[in-house]
Amino acid sequence: MRRCIWIGFMILGTSLWGQEEVTEVTQVGQIVPEFSVTTLDGKNLNILDLRGKVVLINFFATWCGPCNQEMPHLEKEIWEAYKDKAFTVLSIAREHNAEEAAAFRKEKGLTFPMAPDPERKVYSLFATQFIPRNILIDKEGKIVFQEKGFDQEKLNSLVEKIEQLLKE
Repeated sequence: MRRCIWIGFMILGTSLWGQEEVTEVTQVGQIVPEFSVTTLDGKNLNILDLRGKVVLINFFATWCGPCNQEMPHLEKEIWEAYKDKAFTVLSIAREHNAEEAAAFRKEKGLTFPMAPDPERKVYSLFATQFIPRNILIDKEGKIVFQEKGFDQEKLNSLVEKIEQLLKE
């Protein structure tokens, strides 16, 4: 009997081990959930006000290693390259207040729009866990790309998608 129970647990464990947990709340193809934030510059911003622009929503935390690796790339390769086009970045500091986010922004020399999300209210509209996380919204407000984590391949895919959307 014990052997049968042990074998059952082994089979269950093996079948669950290979499955990745779904952490996205949103899906590519859907309209971006409506939300409002107050940026570190004191501007009240509703996502609906950004229709007509390509929008990169970036979720990060100051303590997150991959987030810290990603930030200089977002500044140089994305924000500085596309900020003068119909494009914007909205970086959202998950679980940070305005003071913490502002200190991080200053320390890292970041200039793109940033907003705090101390209680995960905005983040929870998009995901349950894992950062950094990028969601790309087209000019009509539809999610066209979403990715978690950071590496050069993911960054290249994101830049390629931004360029494609800006040509449309």
